[in-house]
Amino acid sequence: MARKLPMILAAFLAGASLGAAEQDRVIVVVSTNSPADAEAINAAIAQSPEGAEIVFRGQFLLTQPLRLLGNRTYRGESRTGTVLKQADGANLPALMASSVYLDNQPWTGTPIAVRHLTLNGNREKNAESRTVGLALRSWLSVVEDLLITRMPGDGLLITSLSADGTGLQTTQVNGRVSGCLIEGCSGHGVHVQDPGNSVTDWILSDNWIASSGADAIHLENAAGWVVERNHMYGVGQHAIYAHRLFASAICDNYIEGFGEGNEAGTWCGIWASLQGGAASTIAHNRIFNFAGERHPDSEYRYISLTVNYGTGLAVVTGNAILGAGTPRGIGLHFSAPEGRAMKIVSTANAVEQVHTPRFVGPGVTVTAGQ
Repeated sequence: MARKLPMILAAFLAGASLGAAEQDRVIVVVSTNSPADAEAINAAIAQSPEGAEIVFRGQFLLTQPLRLLGNRTYRGESRTGTVLKQADGANLPALMASSVYLDNQPWTGTPIAVRHLTLNGNREKNAESRTVGLALRSWLSVVEDLLITRMPGDGLLITSLSADGTGLQTTQVNGRVSGCLIEGCSGHGVHVQDPGNSVTDWILSDNWIASSGADAIHLENAAGWVVERNHMYGVGQHAIYAHRLFASAICDNYIEGFGEGNEAGTWCGIWASLQGGAASTIAHNRIFNFAGERHPDSEYRYISLTVNYGTGLAVVTGNAILGAGTPRGIGLHFSAPEGRAMKIVSTANAVEQVHTPRFVGPGVTVTAGQ
């Protein structure tokens, strides 16, 4: 007896109806590159069963955000074969977003996966907006092999807040972002927005983040995060900003430059604040400033650590730092606010061509470990 294969539903955006049987799990949405695209995609998603894979085929023009329901996979055919572009003047909050983000729910969404497509923010024709490429408010989710480009706002937003600022009453843990290119975004390349303590224990690995107007990676909550093997260049402000490290790891990243924008400030290759009660690791990062410490009124700190509460503990080892040879560079900067303390195990770091190889403030103890 022949094996029955699952039917593929092709939702042609010229107006084809959607009527997949309950057992069908693959929905193919074909573009018309017209303002009808977004409505048709959202209709296909709304009628999809849990466990479905929604496949995008072609070049899409978006006039409304795509509402990503949980327990589904969203896949393009390739980064060049599937392009979702914001229409001129659409000024959307996001091109794709978890449904609970758009619906302002106080809970996190169920898991989703987004793969193998391009999100184009068309920022030149949406200059008044802060459009995000993908706004993710779902736990145990996977984002991989995306090109996110030309966003007026952040490239990828992982957030515990909804569109109107409603905070989570649950956690949003255990996700992974890997193999993406995020470039030419006016805000942060990757932005973890979490004023509470919900978005913890994620993996951010093997991404390229280029030409961000603000920080390449900006984590308001880095607790339990692993940030590894990412490559950053053309960074307007901080390359990696990681607040609230708690058993976290920032390892094997390649930073070509930071503080390359026109705004004066104190810019860091890696800036991190430590939480008391757990140790974190900052190891084997390569941090340079090939474009030079260009702003005459800025200070450039290649690794800068402080402590958020209690006594922070971190291992800083095997990092390669090469400055630009100006009076404005500090290789390793360790400081603790009054009433707090920090213990740093610092070994085998190569620090060259910076004005101050290491600064150690009051309340900080630096040792070589055991």
